[in-house]
Amino acid sequence: MAVIVCFLAGCAKEKDPLEKIKDLEFTVLAEENIPEELKNVIEEKKGNAFKVTYQDNGFLYICIGYGEQVSGGYSITVNDLYLTENAMYVDTTLIGPDPADTAVVKKNMPSYPYIVIKTEFIDKPVVFN
Repeated sequence: MAVIVCFLAGCAKEKDPLEKIKDLEFTVLAEENIPEELKNVIEEKKGNAFKVTYQDNGFLYICIGYGEQVSGGYSITVNDLYLTENAMYVDTTLIGPDPADTAVVKKNMPSYPYIVIKTEFIDKPVVFN
């Protein structure tokens, strides 16, 4: 009987540390809602791609910048923001301008697309996918 108990205890399923525990609620912030200190950090870093987290008043701000682009018209989508046993995972995609919108593309005015995601503060590292 002791052998059977030891055998069954050894067969317990280990939890995968990368397994999604839950999706996290979030808000994508407009520029006027970004904390001033964070705006300053973004302004310093926007010329190059960057990934920054910032904590304030029980909230976590996840910022992802894609560096200088040749024109305006870019957008960013949040594909996923979720919690695992060991970390928070965020996945975004940069979407280029609509080629049919020649007014935006022809201006050749550089832009610096970035996104700021606001979510509840959870004391875990953030992994950027």
